[in-house]
Order: sequence, then C-alpha cells, then structure tokens
Amino acid sequence: MIYDVSHLTKVFGRGRHQVRAVDDVSFELEEGQITTIVGESGSGKSTVARMLLGLLPITSGTLTFRGKDVTHLRDRAEYWRQVQAVFQDPFSSFNQFFTVGKLLNRSMKLVGKEAGQQRLEESLGHVGMDLEVLDRYPHQLSGGQRQRVMIARALMMRPALLIADEATSMLDASLRVNILNVLTDLRDSLGMTVLFITHDIGQACYLADRVLVMEHGKMVEQGPTDEVIFSPRHAYTKRLLADVPKLHSALELEQP
Repeated sequence: MIYDVSHLTKVFGRGRHQVRAVDDVSFELEEGQITTIVGESGSGKSTVARMLLGLLPITSGTLTFRGKDVTHLRDRAEYWRQVQAVFQDPFSSFNQFFTVGKLLNRSMKLVGKEAGQQRLEESLGHVGMDLEVLDRYPHQLSGGQRQRVMIARALMMRPALLIADEATSMLDASLRVNILNVLTDLRDSLGMTVLFITHDIGQACYLADRVLVMEHGKMVEQGPTDEVIFSPRHAYTKRLLADVPKLHSALELEQP
C-alpha cells in the first residue's frame, strides 16, 4: 500500500450554510495499480483529489503516504516531487507564450541539467512524443498532445503517484483512448501508481484495477473492477453502469 486515506472529510461554509463536500471517505491505493474514483458532478471526487494534493485544507481525517502522516504538511516541496498531478484542461496549464521546451526546461531545473535532459527525453518517449515537439507552442498542438506533454512534465519528477483529475474530459473519444492507454503503459512499464478521477464509469472500467464510487460526498462502493462491473451492490453504481450501453449489454450477457 502506498497511500492510506482515513475518514477524510471536507466541509465548506458554516452553520446552516454548511456543505459536506466529502463525508467520512476512506480508501487505500495499492502500489503499481490504477485506482479510479468515479461519480457524477458534485459527488466530491475532485475535492478528494485536491485534498490529497494539498491544494485544499482538510476539515478532518488522516492522509498517510508511504507510512508518513502528510495530513498537515507545511513544507510540501518533497511531497510534490513524489505526488504529481495532471488536470482537466491542458491548455490552461500552459503559459501560452512558452514553447513546450521552455515549459519543460523549468522542470529540468528542479532535477539538475544533466539528469533533467535524460529525464526529458525519457518522459517524452513514455508518452509517445519526440523531441520535435519542444519547438512548438500550445496552440500548435492538439488537445491530446497537450495532455501528453502535461503527463511528460509530471513524469520528469519521477513521481510515485500520479493523480489525473478528469484528464480526458475535454478530449474527443479517440484522444481519450490515447491518454488512457498512456496511463496503462505507465503502470505496466514503470510500475507507477495512478489515481484517476472521472465522471465516466466506462473509462473507469476500461482503465482501472480498482474502482471507487462516490455519490453526494460519500464513498458508496469500492472494489476490484470486475467485481464492481459484474456484481455492483449499490443502486447508484448500477445506475451509472446502466447508462453505458456496451457495459449494460455485457452485464446482461454475464447473468445466468
């Protein structure tokens, strides 16, 4: 186990205006696996991701990363080297006046010039891009290429955990599959641990070793992917699966 999330809670507002965006959520991330949190908009899944990244303060609960309590870290520099993120909109992650090379050079400075050049080439190779992309500006790249550059930037830190928050939601169907395949390749070739946040349970089932289902801030179901697909226990999970035509047909075929 690489990450233990215990009784995580996030409350916004006070008094009568309180909103429990995340309510007593617990789960574990196993090293070298892809775990997906799936749920509709407002389920609290992205709030969980932001708390794990230290971008939102935690109301209560405990975060333990590789045996160390990281719930209230003050200096997160080393933590952020080991836990990297890829967000929903790759275009907004760029400085539009920077080439890809200049963007990635900023990450190179964090690891040293000599090691950085090697990591740059390796990281681009892992996401299926060559060095020619370094001279391009963001507007000269497709959405899928921009997202792959963002993944490459994260990989330059050689993180133990990659958190991808709705990383495919702004891409068309063919580009989504490319990004999902990049993530599975990272798991298979590098043994990387990935936490993938999505509203699409079809993507979750395609990608993940384990699926966690959230509704209204609560974790309503979690388990190995096959178990969640073919033996869902919670009504909300069943509804999400029924909304995916191919999965719905597969469920019918599996039933005796």
